[in-house]
This record gives sequence, C-alpha cells and structure tokens, in this order.
Amino acid sequence: MAAVELHELVDPAHTVLCVVECQNGVIGAESALPALAEAATGMLPALAALVGAAREAGVKVVHATAQVFPDRWGANDNARLFGVARRSPVQLVAGTAAAEPVPELGYDPATDVVVPRFHGLSPFSGTELEHLLRNEGITTVVLAGVSLNVAIPNAAFDLVNAGFQAVVATDCVVATPPEYGELVLANTLAYVGTLAGSEELASAWRA
Repeated sequence: MAAVELHELVDPAHTVLCVVECQNGVIGAESALPALAEAATGMLPALAALVGAAREAGVKVVHATAQVFPDRWGANDNARLFGVARRSPVQLVAGTAAAEPVPELGYDPATDVVVPRFHGLSPFSGTELEHLLRNEGITTVVLAGVSLNVAIPNAAFDLVNAGFQAVVATDCVVATPPEYGELVLANTLAYVGTLAGSEELASAWRA
C-alpha cells in the first residue's frame, strides 16, 4: 500500500477529532484521579489549540465522555479501576459539572458533539460512536485526551479492528506516569496508527 500524506489522511471531509475523557471530574480541578489531572496539565494548551484548529477547519470535535447514572446503575464493577471510581467522592453523573468538558476546551454546539459511554473502558466499542461515524462517512479518527494507560490504546485498537484509520495526537495525550506514555506511543500505538503532533495536524488541516 502506498504511503498516504498526512493532509490526505486527516482531510476534514472524512475526519473527526475524538477528545477522550477530558472532563472536569477526570482532569479538572475536582478530579477523581488527581495524579492523572496533574499529568494532563502540561498537555492542555496543545489540546486546546488542536481543538481550535479542528473547529476552524470544519473537523467535528467529538467529546467522548465517561458518565454514570446517579445510582451507578449498569456501571461496570469487574476491574480495579471501576472499584476506584465507585469509591471516589467525585462521580461523573450525567448532567453534572463533573461530566462536562474542561473549560480549557469548552463546548461549541456549532462544531462539537458529546458521545457518552455508561459502561466499559472504550469510547468506541459499545457506544453510538461507530454508527455515527459510518453515517457521516468518516474514515479517520484523531485521538486525544486521557489516558495512554487505558482508554486511548483501547480506542485505537477498536478503531483499527473496525476498519477506521487511527491517528494519535502525540502531545495531546498523557499517561501516569508520563514516561510510560512515551513507551506506549513508541512501542504500541506506532504499530497500529499514525502518530502526529498537534502543530502537524493543524498544518495538515490548513493545507
């Protein structure tokens, strides 16, 4: 297969920017995961710039959020991560500030959509996202957000398995500890997707 130029791969006509779990209750001031929130602080300016560039280029911004019902009905309880979430004083209850995108990114109803999940680990598998993307003729998904520990790799694998192109915005993702994220990018995600920085992506959208 011939190499594809980045501007062709992420052409706004068939690309979305998927921002994963960048919510007040995840990486905001009242985070349920303070270590992750601290690690994400450094990437937020680059991510905010990327979101702005996407909006200007006509690339749909999808906020893939994790949410729960007030009584956590239907939420998973079969992994250590879910147990931590269940015991946290910060709950990502649908309709509350904790579940909303962080203010650094904001939400523009003209260009953005929120696609929540109420179970599992993936922003893609088991949610409405795959069907929405196919209905819009989307073939490439640019991934950003948190975290490189779980949700971002999970999303990349799910996208590739479903026949989509996965692009990871390298300076708009993070792990705890941060150095682990660099290993995931180099030794896992580089094999299944395309890695590109936020400035590269913004330039490609302007091409």
